[in-house]
Amino acid sequence: MTDPDTKVWDSMLAHLRTQHPAICRQWFEELEPLGVAGGAFHLRTSSDIHREYLRHKCADPFNDAARTVSGRLISVRFLGPEDPPPEDVETAAPGRNAGRGAPRPSMRAPARDAAPRAAEPARAESTRADATRGEAGRADARGDGVRGEPSREQARVIEPKSDGHRNDGQAGRVDDSGAGGGSAGSRGGDAVSAPARSRVFEGPNPGEQRYESLVINPDNAFENFVVGPGNRLAHAAAQAVAANPGRSYNPFFVHGGVGLGKTHLLQAVCLRLFESNPGLVMYYTSCEAFVTQFIESVQSGEMGQFRHRFRDVDVLVIDDIHFLAKRDRTQEEFFHTFNSLYQANKQIILSSDAPPHEIPDLEDRLVSRFKWGLVAKIEPPCYETRVAILRTKARLRGMPISDEVACYIAGRIDSNIRELEGAIVGLQMRAMVEQRPIDLELARLTLGDEAPAVPVGEPTIQHIINVVVEFYGIKVTDLQSKHRHRSITLPRQVCMYIAKRVTRHSLAEIGGYMGGRDHTTVLHAINVVEAKRDSDGEFAAVLKSLEERARGPRVG
Repeated sequence: MTDPDTKVWDSMLAHLRTQHPAICRQWFEELEPLGVAGGAFHLRTSSDIHREYLRHKCADPFNDAARTVSGRLISVRFLGPEDPPPEDVETAAPGRNAGRGAPRPSMRAPARDAAPRAAEPARAESTRADATRGEAGRADARGDGVRGEPSREQARVIEPKSDGHRNDGQAGRVDDSGAGGGSAGSRGGDAVSAPARSRVFEGPNPGEQRYESLVINPDNAFENFVVGPGNRLAHAAAQAVAANPGRSYNPFFVHGGVGLGKTHLLQAVCLRLFESNPGLVMYYTSCEAFVTQFIESVQSGEMGQFRHRFRDVDVLVIDDIHFLAKRDRTQEEFFHTFNSLYQANKQIILSSDAPPHEIPDLEDRLVSRFKWGLVAKIEPPCYETRVAILRTKARLRGMPISDEVACYIAGRIDSNIRELEGAIVGLQMRAMVEQRPIDLELARLTLGDEAPAVPVGEPTIQHIINVVVEFYGIKVTDLQSKHRHRSITLPRQVCMYIAKRVTRHSLAEIGGYMGGRDHTTVLHAINVVEAKRDSDGEFAAVLKSLEERARGPRVG
């Protein structure tokens, strides 16, 4: 790469951080600029996963940055580690692998069994007569609003070429533009371009690619999944599946409420399999996309293609399988798909908002099959897990966040991980717009707390202290002192525990009332009190009484 290329890329990064902070990730700094060629600025990614994510999630902001920085009407094209550099960029080849270390493993799929593919000409020939239907007939078949419905002759399953582009060439040119991936996202929700080993169902129009795997977020790796009491089993099972697909737990069924990390876990398995098993053919999609494809295949008479697409894989991953509810014909088809994969020892991974037996109107035979492997539940994250999640989300964005801020947000938001990430995004945006540091005051403003005033009806920490010192017969000064005698330590810990239970103050704020102690001391005190409460019935009764008094009329 040349020095001007590096300067252009540095300026683009600065523009992205100021104008599009929500999409910025720390790994953007690892992208390698190759220079301008053919009216586009080329960037090389460290993996095909990163390439596809950028193409379909970040193309517009990157194009905006390139045009703003250069003052020219250019776009950004993303290349994977194995994609050839543009021919007219002379500096691309020498700097391509500088500082990269050992060559990265290829993301290409090895040759598959030719039997399914060999059957395609015969199938196309047998249906050629149907392909001669008039335009009116084809329009009739597309009456459900699906544009570009492929004919039997034109539709086919293809594998990518070894250079990382599509076999038809046209589709590859659409993807390389980096401008959002054409019309791929028009079907099945997030159905966008697939990594190299995913199946692509090609439509009849030039450049049209349909029914591709959902895009995988590189951030959703196992390394970035915060393990806590509520998700430990699901995390361990997912790692076992990724290490030994088709044999450890099959099927692997993970369920839990909205925004608790099910999709993260599914994508973590996909990422691990891409890294460790380059020969696997994987199809990662949503249940909505499965239903849509089934309906369209029935209408167009292409069930053979549909079954080949879902059954000739090594790993099938379907998100939100509960959408099968009340769909009798789709359940029938999925039942046979499940049996075909299971009998061939192919891995099946499913996620749902509810356990199998609670999915309404789901056939008993599917419920029983979903329970053949492992059913793992993800619970809402506890306080400590929420703090760790906030730190991880901030780190991935290259965003500095103090323990005080993380503890405050975790104390205010206890519903799901998605809201925690939303708070991080809001905090980042507000800090950028107002040009101020990320501190506790900014966190309060972001979450709607204009001032640290105590809400109506909420007890003050001073009132809690008065309740506790009156019960234990000690002085307030002793409670806030550095004394570590048990007669003082236990009441102090009880104060911290009750304050966390009945107020919205952060751990840092509670620690400040207790003699300037930090949030880790408060967290330790809460854990000690909870353990004693669970093992000592008499202490639990005392604790309950003190908490009720703390919520009642003011003392002193």
